[in-house]
Amino acid sequence: MRIKICSDSTCDLSPALIERFDIAIMPLHVNLGDQAYRDGVDIKPTDLFSYVSATGKLPTTSAIVPAEYAEFDRPYAETYDAVFHVTIGSGFSSCYQNACIAAQEFDNVYAIDSQNLSTGQGLVVLTIAKLAAEGKSVQEILDYVADLTPRVEASFLIDQLDYLSKGGRCSAVAALGANLLKLKPCIEVKNGKMGVAKKYRGNYDKCLASYIRDRLEKRLDELEKDWIFITNTEIMEDKAMNAALETFESLTGSFGETFHTIAGSTVSCHCGPNTLGVLFIRKG
Repeated sequence: MRIKICSDSTCDLSPALIERFDIAIMPLHVNLGDQAYRDGVDIKPTDLFSYVSATGKLPTTSAIVPAEYAEFDRPYAETYDAVFHVTIGSGFSSCYQNACIAAQEFDNVYAIDSQNLSTGQGLVVLTIAKLAAEGKSVQEILDYVADLTPRVEASFLIDQLDYLSKGGRCSAVAALGANLLKLKPCIEVKNGKMGVAKKYRGNYDKCLASYIRDRLEKRLDELEKDWIFITNTEIMEDKAMNAALETFESLTGSFGETFHTIAGSTVSCHCGPNTLGVLFIRKG
């Protein structure tokens, strides 16, 4: 079968990976005030951070509507035997529901709820691409993905809570208290939703090293070893980035491939600069 893999831009895969696996990317909408932009096309994360610094206002995002999904998927549906479109998790956006509505127009388009975001979603995308390359059938892929998505672990260490606070994801008082105490929360995706897994205290570079060790050091035998991601927002202090990469590289030598990617505009506008995550798949 000829299978095409599509994904929302929230998968945060690098241009090299998009080209290597021939992934078609559907950009989400990012809004700066009344002006709408396409994630990864018209706007970069640094544009968002400059906007927040200049205005004190937080960018917003909006879901892709069914008509846009249908228009995007149609040429692939007409050319390929099957089309898989992987969306940002349904717990974060209405994209999946809208993609399902659009898929009803076709007999061969399958909307996939990644139950995740950023390269947690990206791991679902790459896995489907791998299964398709191995010649798996549509049903085999659907069955495998249903088992896979709960096993994808995504988490991020947040340096500052201002973006989460301005976006209504924590109170201003909580953000102020955390910043004064130098608390760095680990935000984890669990059951398709975000929550605080652990709070770290101290300088960000030391917190990052501790966070990465906590996520990996005693769990390596539990993880699938094909791929692992370290993903950060575009602005990272050199000291923090170096500490993170040194710790990450010391623990991931047993993986087939390790990827370092930069978060796109959609993810960046919710977590802000100096955010970094480690993302992987647990064994079944």
